[in-house]
Amino acid sequence: MNKKTISIILLAIFLITIVFTVANTFLSENNTSQNQTGTLTIENRTVSYEKSGKCVEVIDGNTIQVYGVGKVQLTQVGSPTAEATQFVKDNCLGKTVYLDIDDKKPQDDYGRTLAIAYTEDCDINSELIDNDLAKVSYFAPSEFKKGEV
Repeated sequence: MNKKTISIILLAIFLITIVFTVANTFLSENNTSQNQTGTLTIENRTVSYEKSGKCVEVIDGNTIQVYGVGKVQLTQVGSPTAEATQFVKDNCLGKTVYLDIDDKKPQDDYGRTLAIAYTEDCDINSELIDNDLAKVSYFAPSEFKKGEV
């Protein structure tokens, strides 16, 4: 290889490294946002949330990536179907989600935030369970009672 080819390869590696570094900074779980506590009214019910952010990725039917928060595991939602993943994409991806984080166990063993996720007009966790797109999955300790989502 000549010097020009090596220089191009090194430049490409450098640019790829910068892109991944910037992406990691924006999506990092350590990139926390300010306190965003508030309330929403969904279907004549007022719900509280601790954080909010844009859903930038749907990993599967019960795991999303939220800007400023990181990976979020939808609490009490287990065994999601393929339809669940599509439902979450349709209702969350690119939208602001509001998270009621489990106060007794805010993260699972994998470092994901455990929360009930809401959009402006939808309780995502409840809709997944109520529409048989996922089963109830409960692990103690939890602020939420089994099946309360």
